[in-house]
Amino acid sequence: MSEAIDHIVNDMTASMKRAVQHLESELTKIRAGKATPQVVDGVYVEYYGNPTPLNQVANVTTPDARTISIQPWERNMLGPIEKAIIASNIGLNPQNDGNFIRLFLPPLTEERRKELVKRAYGEGENGKIAVRNLRRDSIEQVRKLQKDGLSEDAAKDAETHIQGITDKYIAIVEQHCKDKEKDIMTV
Repeated sequence: MSEAIDHIVNDMTASMKRAVQHLESELTKIRAGKATPQVVDGVYVEYYGNPTPLNQVANVTTPDARTISIQPWERNMLGPIEKAIIASNIGLNPQNDGNFIRLFLPPLTEERRKELVKRAYGEGENGKIAVRNLRRDSIEQVRKLQKDGLSEDAAKDAETHIQGITDKYIAIVEQHCKDKEKDIMTV
């Protein structure tokens, strides 16, 4: 394959890796009944006029499987952190005892588990769409090269190679979704 095709394939592969990493980070935000600090990753606190990630103004720990403990580094941040958690719509009510904020994860019902599985597969579908879009863009670039003088056989080989890489990343996305479903449905 020519240098230009190698460049297209390398760019596409790197972008597909990023799409899978994004999927992984989105799936960690779907809580499966187990407390993890990632549950509050999307929470931003108003800190001296700037929206700041919660983990940069407080220590976030999980003392047990159903509790997230948040200890702010400055005591006056308890109120803003509490407001930020409520505003973030993560579905948890903060319990403030004056030193810590605790979030208690309720046990999941069967119905809620199924909703979370649906959400996980929705994120997986978004990941597949991203991968397919990258494939489409790469194939368009190869066809442009073909118009500029690349042989038809080389273009077909490149398209076959691109499709093989796409299939590999689609399989990775599907496996992540299956793993998350297993994680969620485990009582």
